[in-house]
Amino acid sequence: MVLLEVENLKTYYYTLRGPVRAVDNVSFELEKGRVLGIAGESGCGKSTLAWSILGLVPPPGRIVSGSIVLDGIDIVKLSEDELRSKIRWKKVSMIFQGAMNSLNPVYTAGAQIEEVLIYHGRMSKADARRRVYELLESVGLDRSLANRYPHELSGGQKQRVVIAMALALEPDIVIADEPTTALDVVVQAQILNLMKKLQREKGISIILITHDLSVIAEMADEVAIMYAGKIVEYGSSEQIFYKPRHPYTHLLMKAVPKLKGVKESLIYIPGQPPDLMNPPKGCRFKPRCPWAMDICDKDPEEFNLEEGRRVACWLEKTSGGLKVKS
Repeated sequence: MVLLEVENLKTYYYTLRGPVRAVDNVSFELEKGRVLGIAGESGCGKSTLAWSILGLVPPPGRIVSGSIVLDGIDIVKLSEDELRSKIRWKKVSMIFQGAMNSLNPVYTAGAQIEEVLIYHGRMSKADARRRVYELLESVGLDRSLANRYPHELSGGQKQRVVIAMALALEPDIVIADEPTTALDVVVQAQILNLMKKLQREKGISIILITHDLSVIAEMADEVAIMYAGKIVEYGSSEQIFYKPRHPYTHLLMKAVPKLKGVKESLIYIPGQPPDLMNPPKGCRFKPRCPWAMDICDKDPEEFNLEEGRRVACWLEKTSGGLKVKS
């Protein structure tokens, strides 16, 4: 069952020098109980896409066009009051990037989770405190941590508190924006296992945003590869990792060291992501692409391939796809 459908979404930041096209004509679907991984370099629009779904795009940004349909409701058309009362934390919640910065240092961890329950869940303070204890225990923390301030918690504990806060009202969708950033590998594994456990037990859908492809491989059912505000390739995790069809996806995979198999030299992608205020004509990856052609001066068509897979690259038309070893 399709739970969330994003179609032709455009979110721009309007500056004195012109609009920054952070999310430019993005479309995807999320089914109930599935995990969608969104990967790409920093600055490709991943976090702006997440903020758009919650209706929290910071000024001077705004959604220009497109639709975000959740349970038959187009979120784009809702007012701020309707978003706050009907959507945020009840249907969609978010694990914000950097737990150390997303917790208020002058309130205890328990008080910050209580605020969600009292304001959005309309609970009494006593009921909210009981629910806080349940949530902390569900993410593997002792209830005594409810009385501690953020500076008294480790990085992993803070991240678990933020996850507990996101699950407070049992939303249908949780957006996890870089949930393992600044955590050591042991705590990263604990957080990922916790998220998989909660998804399996509660049946929630997750949008996992990261530039760490190993995290995507561990968690995601479907993967969307973003570059310069656009989704350039979309498919199942197996399709993306075993046979990438877009040059950018292929080069991202080649930049990750392999633990098994034949050792190969790592490949880096030369150049920098484009200025989204003045993006290149045609394919935005052309200036960095080893397979660039004259036709790439035109915006690439989106080619629908097998089993819901799609890729925006002229190689699909001119030579039947990318001809390399993955």
